[in-house]
Amino acid sequence: MEIRFSNIIPVPIPDKDIKQSEVWNRDICFNSGEKILIYAESGKGKTTLVNIIFGNRKDYSGDVFLDGISVSKMKYDDISTLRREKLSIVPQGLALFDELSMIENIRIKNRILQFKTENEIKKMIKLLGLEGFEERKAAKMSFGQKQRISIIRALCQPFEFILLDEAFSHLDVGNTEIALNLINSEAKKQKAGVILTSLSSNFNDELIKYRV
Repeated sequence: MEIRFSNIIPVPIPDKDIKQSEVWNRDICFNSGEKILIYAESGKGKTTLVNIIFGNRKDYSGDVFLDGISVSKMKYDDISTLRREKLSIVPQGLALFDELSMIENIRIKNRILQFKTENEIKKMIKLLGLEGFEERKAAKMSFGQKQRISIIRALCQPFEFILLDEAFSHLDVGNTEIALNLINSEAKKQKAGVILTSLSSNFNDELIKYRV
């Protein structure tokens, strides 16, 4: 998949932020297989960018193209298919069902395409340090635990890009490394791209970095 931005400017955004940005009002292109870091302090539009790519926001000038097709002109069914087959996401708000258990939150996503086996899910749960919490309701878990649940859930589908909106903000360095290694491994299997947003640019040099 190719994601191309053509002079995107969100509404509203201060002129000074547009001038300082390496993303807004630029022509840039991301391709499957690339690892992209979008970083800046709070309030500069990192989540806005993710939501524009994912088709959740239309309040911008310019255009974004997925494989040459304008997101702003896609019909709901087209966007739904993209989200099911080509775009996965760990949203900043995580969008878990608090009344469901950890394992139910994961399975409800996996049931759509049966992309992962139960054994593969168990391995990811163990790897991310969540073993033993399978039946605990999401509402009773810490935000860092919820982030790891959301990461597993996002990996329970095929994708050509995975969008990670501050997906490690409540994880320590060790757990961040484990989670990112898992994501990169899954992306490599699918020859997919990774787009990560963060407050910090302090990630490894393999990432192509843009200040938003």
